[in-house]
Amino acid sequence: MTRIIWGLLLASFSVFIAAQDDDLSAVDLVLNQYHAAAADGDWEVYFDLMSDDGVFLGTDVGERWPREVFREYAAGRSGWLYTPRERHVNFTPDGNTAWFDEILDSASYGTSRGTGVLIRTSNGWKISQYHLTFPIPNALSRKFTDEIKAWEASQ
Repeated sequence: MTRIIWGLLLASFSVFIAAQDDDLSAVDLVLNQYHAAAADGDWEVYFDLMSDDGVFLGTDVGERWPREVFREYAAGRSGWLYTPRERHVNFTPDGNTAWFDEILDSASYGTSRGTGVLIRTSNGWKISQYHLTFPIPNALSRKFTDEIKAWEASQ
């Protein structure tokens, strides 16, 4: 009887791990498609990968773009290229929400970081929030934050 219980537990755990692997692959695919669509300027695909209430947070403190406002901004642009170098994805215990952080390479800006949240919908995983940042090395942070403070004070 104990072997049966242990066998059922092991089988249940194996199914859970396999489902989590499928979700990880699906989230990775959505994020990779998001970057590819941005690089191609394929705004229909890009914005279809976001949830209806999705938000893009840009590098400027004033850049909080709800999906439809960001769509208007992007419409006249040819695209932008950020290539993922490293990515970490986590899931809530119920498996319906994922959050991630990724290191990106850009010819224009060098190293940047993307973070965000995806939600499981009836149409698959959707990006609910994406936040693009420029990581500042600690040794340079005082210089940059002083410059930002001075610039903000002059506005």
